[in-house]
Amino acid sequence: QVQLVESGGGLVQPGGSLRLSCAASGSIFSIAAMAWYRQAPGKERELVARITSVGSTIYADSVKGRFTISRDNAKNTVFLQMNSLKPEDTAVYYCNANFRVPGFPRADYWGQGTQVTVSS
Repeated sequence: QVQLVESGGGLVQPGGSLRLSCAASGSIFSIAAMAWYRQAPGKERELVARITSVGSTIYADSVKGRFTISRDNAKNTVFLQMNSLKPEDTAVYYCNANFRVPGFPRADYWGQGTQVTVSS
């Protein structure tokens, strides 16, 4: 069974930090881009950061300079280090990864989401 399992969310005060992790498991291969999205109440899901298999990254303007995406290819894991958190960063954060599963075409897969709440 293929799955993306996220961890690391929680409640943090403004200015604080959190580190999200997402591990892909199961019979998978050829992972291409991995990414983090977020969705706040009443808003559409938006891209936060993406990293390619060779380490090229892009960030949403709202998180540049505060968030850092990285990955461990040997462990099929992607991370999101979030610093200087603001209340507007409050959202459910979703992991996304593009890979192949034997017998199926390449596709995007999603984690179940982890809640990040920034509040005093």
